[in-house]
Amino acid sequence: MSEIIEKHMTEKQHPMASPGYQKWRLMKDKLAAYGVTGGGLGVIVAIVLIFFYLLYVVYPLFVAPSAEPVKTYSVPVVASGKTVFLSMEEQNEIGARFTDTGHIVFFRIADGQPIKEEHIPLAENQTITSFNHGRLDKGVFAYGLSDGSVIVVKTHYKVTYPDDVRLITPEIQFPLGKQPIQLDTQSNPLTLLTLRLGEDESTIVAATADGRLMLSHFIREESLFSDEGDFERTDTALDIDASQIAFMLLDKEQRDLYLANRQGDMMVFDLTDKTAPKFLDKQHVSNGGEITAMEFLNGELSVLIGNSKGLLSQWSLVKDEHNHRTFEQIRAFKVSDHPIVQISPEQRRKGVMVADNTGLVAIYHTTAERELIKQTLPAAISALSLSPRANAFIAQTIDGKIHFWHVDNEHPEVSWKSIWGKVWYESYPKPEYIWQSSSSSNDFEPKYSLTPLVFGTLKAAFYAMLLAVPLALMGAAYTAYFMAPEMRKLVKPTVEIMEALPTVILGFLAGLWLAPFVELHLLSIFSVFIVIPLAVLCFSWCWQYLPKSLRQSIPAGWEAAILIPVIILATWFAFIISPVFETWFFDGNIKMWMKANWGIGFDQRNALVVGIAMGFAVIPTIFSIAEDAIFSVPKHLTVGSLALGATPWQTMIRVVLLTASPGIFSAVMIGLGRAVGETMIVLMATGNTPVMDLSIFQGMRTLAANIAVEMPEAELDSTHYRVLFLAALVLFVFTFVFNTLAELVRQNLRNKYSSL
Repeated sequence: MSEIIEKHMTEKQHPMASPGYQKWRLMKDKLAAYGVTGGGLGVIVAIVLIFFYLLYVVYPLFVAPSAEPVKTYSVPVVASGKTVFLSMEEQNEIGARFTDTGHIVFFRIADGQPIKEEHIPLAENQTITSFNHGRLDKGVFAYGLSDGSVIVVKTHYKVTYPDDVRLITPEIQFPLGKQPIQLDTQSNPLTLLTLRLGEDESTIVAATADGRLMLSHFIREESLFSDEGDFERTDTALDIDASQIAFMLLDKEQRDLYLANRQGDMMVFDLTDKTAPKFLDKQHVSNGGEITAMEFLNGELSVLIGNSKGLLSQWSLVKDEHNHRTFEQIRAFKVSDHPIVQISPEQRRKGVMVADNTGLVAIYHTTAERELIKQTLPAAISALSLSPRANAFIAQTIDGKIHFWHVDNEHPEVSWKSIWGKVWYESYPKPEYIWQSSSSSNDFEPKYSLTPLVFGTLKAAFYAMLLAVPLALMGAAYTAYFMAPEMRKLVKPTVEIMEALPTVILGFLAGLWLAPFVELHLLSIFSVFIVIPLAVLCFSWCWQYLPKSLRQSIPAGWEAAILIPVIILATWFAFIISPVFETWFFDGNIKMWMKANWGIGFDQRNALVVGIAMGFAVIPTIFSIAEDAIFSVPKHLTVGSLALGATPWQTMIRVVLLTASPGIFSAVMIGLGRAVGETMIVLMATGNTPVMDLSIFQGMRTLAANIAVEMPEAELDSTHYRVLFLAALVLFVFTFVFNTLAELVRQNLRNKYSSL
C-alpha cells in the first residue's frame, strides 16, 4: 500500500514522468520529425519541378526541324506559258504562277485547282524579255518588254469573311499605271532589270540588249486635288558595259546596287545620288565556281550567292577601320556538289531555302549558321517559293509537277554558336558576342548570345563580393572573438537587420542617388578606401603610446567604439583632400583624364556602383553566418591554445578560423549565390547594357535582370520567350553546380578540422 501511495505522489510531483505525458511527448517528436522531413522533401520536390518546368519550356528550341510532303499535282493551266516565278500568300491557301507570256495564274495550293487568271496588257508588237520580283513581302513584280519599256504589277489578296468563313480573293494592281513605262528611248529590249517601289519614290534599273545600263528614278509629286499625284522622273545612264551582267539587285532603301557576272565578279554602286552613282567596291565572290543564283537575304543587308559547286555564301557591306564600306563574305554553307539553281529567302527571318539542279532542297538559318532541313524531290526544280511564314513551300519540277510541302521550323535562330559563340552579324565589322533580342521590324537579325549576360552576372557578383567578403568576414571575426558581449549584443542585431532592407530600395537609392554621387566624387570614393585603413593603422600605432591609465579606461572589447570617430574623420578628410589632388594630378577631372590617357570610358551607372550597392546587400548574410560559425567554436579550444602560450591573434588564425572554416565557407557561398541571383539592384543601378568589358567604370546586364526586363514583353512560346527561359535554366544550373561543389568543399573542411 505504501508503494502505491509513493508512486502516486511521485507522478503528482513530477507530471513529466507519467506514461500519458511520455506518450504525448513521443507523439510530438514524431510529428515534428515528419514535419521536418516533409518540409525538406517538399523543398527538394519544388526545386526538381522548377528544373523540369524550365526544361519543358526550353526543350522545343532544340527539336530538329522537319518537312513532309502534302500534295503533288500537275502545273495548273500549262497553256499559259512557262513558269518564271512562283509565290504563295500568307495563309498558304493560294499560289501564283507567273509565266513568260505575261499571265498570272492563281491556284489553290492544296490541290492545284485554278482560281483566277490575269494577264498584263501587251501591245501586238510587245513581247516579254525579262522578269524580276521586287520585295516578296510587298508582292511587286516587273516585266521587261521588247521595246525597252517595263510594266510593274502587284499581287493583292483581299480577305473577307462571308458567313464567318474566310475567303481570299486574289487580284493584281498596277502601282505605276497600266501603261508600260518607256525606260530606253532607243527601244532596245530589256534583258535584265531590278526595281524597288517606295511610298514616295521608286527606282528601276535595267540592262538593254545593246549593253547599256539605264536607271530611272521616280519621285511622287503631291497633288492638291488628288491623293495619287504624278511622278517626277529622272533618267541616268551608268557608264558600264552591261552585256556581261547576269545578276542585278537593288536594295529596299534604293541605295546600293549590286551587279555580277556569271564568272563571279561583283560590283557595288552607291545610288544615294541617283544622278551620279558612285562606285563602292569590286570583289570576286564565286568561291571557285560560276554564279548560278543570287538573291537578297531578308532585310536586304546581305546578298546570298549560289555557285556551280553547290556553295551558298552570304556577303554584306561592312565598314572597315577607315569607315569605308567594303563587300565581305560573312559565312558560307556547302549545300551539295551540284549547281544551286534556286534561292528563296524567308520573308520574316534570316532563313533561306535553296535547291540544286538534282532536286535537292535545303533550308538554312544564316545567323545561327545552321542546316535545318535537307530533302530530295523526284526531279530537278525549275521554280521554288517559301511561304511568308516559312511553314510551307511549293516547288515546280521539270517534269511538270508542283510539290506542296509542310515545314515545321519554329525556332531556327538557336544553335550552340548563336548562344555561346561569336557571330558575324550583318553590318558588324567582325564576329562579336551580342544580345539584342527584339526590334520593331521583321528585317531585324535577332542576337541571342547569352555570353555577355553570363559575363555581366559574374562581373556584378565579383565586384560585390570584392567589397563584401573582406568587410563581412573581418567584421564577423572581430565581433565573435574580440568584441565585448554587451557590444556584440548591439552590433550583431544591427548588422542582421540590414538584411531585411528590400533590394528594390537599395537599387532605387543606388540608381538615383549613389550613381550621380560616385560620378561627382569619383576620386574621393577611391581615396576613402586608402585613407581609412591608413587612419586606422596610424591611430592604432599612436594608441599604444598613450598613457596606460587612459588605455585601461576603455573596457576590454570596446576598443572598436573609439574607431568610429576616427573613420568619420578619415572619410571627411578624404573628401576634402581629393579635389586638390584631382586638380594637381588629373587636370581637374579624373574621368576625362582616364579617357584621354588610358582610353578608359566612364558610365554613370557602372560596376563600381553595383559593387557598392550589392556588396552592402550581401554583407549582412555573410556576416551573420560567419559570425555564428566563429562564435560557436568550443571555448576549450581557444582556452587551451592561450594556455599553451599562443597569442589571441595566433589563436584566432590557427585555431578558431580553421575550426569555423566550414561555416565561413558556407557564408561566402550563400553570399555569392545571392549576388549571382540579385535582380533589382543590378536592374536599377546599371545601364543594363549587355557589353563585355572588365572595366569597373562600365555597366553590364545580368541574366536575372535581363529576364526581369524582357519577359513581360516576350511573345508567349516565341523563340525570344524560350531563350529567356534558357537563361533562367543556365542560372539555375550554374547555381546548382556551384553550390554542389561548395558543399563538397565544405564537407572536406569539416572532416579535416572536426578533430580539433
